[in-house]
Amino acid sequence: MSSPTYRGTRTRGSLLLADISGYTGFLNAVAAAHHDLVYDAEEPPAAYAFVSDLLDRIVSAVVPPFRLIKFEGDAVFVIADEPEASIHGPALVSCLRACHLAFREGLAVAKDASTCTCGSCAHIHDLGLKFVLHHGEYVTQRIVGREELAGPDVIVAHRLLKNHARDLIGARPYALLTDVALLALEVPADEMIAATETYDGLPSVPVHVLALD
Repeated sequence: MSSPTYRGTRTRGSLLLADISGYTGFLNAVAAAHHDLVYDAEEPPAAYAFVSDLLDRIVSAVVPPFRLIKFEGDAVFVIADEPEASIHGPALVSCLRACHLAFREGLAVAKDASTCTCGSCAHIHDLGLKFVLHHGEYVTQRIVGREELAGPDVIVAHRLLKNHARDLIGARPYALLTDVALLALEVPADEMIAATETYDGLPSVPVHVLALD
């Protein structure tokens, strides 16, 4: 077997994760309530279509200025490479708020369209949306024809999905931005709460939390 020659491209930019809270529990409950539809019927329960619509709305709200890397189950992973990245300052916060609004509108559509009375499907309204925004370096690689990102800053962004934002703002939708991202993208932090996240094997990560409601 020959040695690999393609080593990828190193880039700096912004890494954004939009994560649907409660996603796994909701789909597990739907699967339990509609076992026959999930595993035997040609068409799955309508709840699956509603979730797909929510993911579509998230992507449509942030692409552009970001570009889609991939779906990660309950999360959408998008990036904005430098120097092409065009969103900075208050416009970035407006983008996140608009995405959250589109998500809430999708939940309202699901409520109006749903005819299921099983109880599990009704819990789609308990889903929430949170954002993690980081800025740094990453290596872009092609693996089986698909774009994949690697590097320490990619790891940091994903680790930040597990954080202590709820301890600061309660059960509210939020965006967590690293201080590195705030500085690089010139985002004002006037409405945000400062904090520090720590993880095994990583340096401490100064962050700011913005409540979106």
